[in-house]
Amino acid sequence: QVQLVESGGGLVQAGGSLRLSCAASGSIFSIGAMGWYRQAPGKQRELVAVFILGGSTNYADSVKGRFTISRDNAKNTVYLQMNSLKPEDTAVYYCNANGVKEYYSGPIRGFWGQGTQVTVSS
Repeated sequence: QVQLVESGGGLVQAGGSLRLSCAASGSIFSIGAMGWYRQAPGKQRELVAVFILGGSTNYADSVKGRFTISRDNAKNTVYLQMNSLKPEDTAVYYCNANGVKEYYSGPIRGFWGQGTQVTVSS
């Protein structure tokens, strides 16, 4: 079973920075896409930033220029550097791994982390 473990959330003032980490562990043959989503109270979960197949990235318009996603393939870990944080960035941030194969001929599955709270005060 693949597990995603997130860390790095917390409380920060507007204009501050935080760095989130997500490490995938377990039996992993390949990962198609890995990245971050967030869900604010009363809102749907939305894409923040993701690495997709081939290594390209996709960002939500609301975070472009402020957030940067990076990864360490050897560690199956992705990071989200969040700068110039705004109160509207307050949400639970979830790591997602999609297109995961645990072995060569295995099924393709998706996994979510447990979420980490990011709170930005004004």
